[in-house]
Amino acid sequence: MIIGVPKEIKPQENRIGAVPAMVHGLVEAGHAVLVQRGGGLGAGIADSAFEAAGARIVATAEEIYGKADMIVKVKEPLAAEYPLIKSGQLLFTYFHFAASQDLTDAMLRSGAQCFAYETLEVQRRLPLLTPMSEVAGRMAIQVGA
Repeated sequence: MIIGVPKEIKPQENRIGAVPAMVHGLVEAGHAVLVQRGGGLGAGIADSAFEAAGARIVATAEEIYGKADMIVKVKEPLAAEYPLIKSGQLLFTYFHFAASQDLTDAMLRSGAQCFAYETLEVQRRLPLLTPMSEVAGRMAIQVGA
């Protein structure tokens, strides 16, 4: 499987959907991983770290979406990304569909198989949402102060 990790384009979003350790595990399992050039810089991860883990660095999001069977992101796709998403493509990210009818409609039209991190359950738990909620809860005290 070809797994694509595009650079996040949402304003003030510096995270990236995969880190080198994850890339290494995917490559070891026989997958190809494409990472967009400069995608990890905001999180302090150089392209060379992804390459050392086995990823191939590509120039554009269009190339990633065009070649990947699965896309791994942090935040929901923005309108500029909607046309890049292909029918049958697997898309993993925090979607928050309830907050955007336009996003929901666009993903339905795309024919992609969308997996929202905030709804994925393992043994009746939300392992991807819980840590984010804990961080937000701890930050709320600081923000409130």
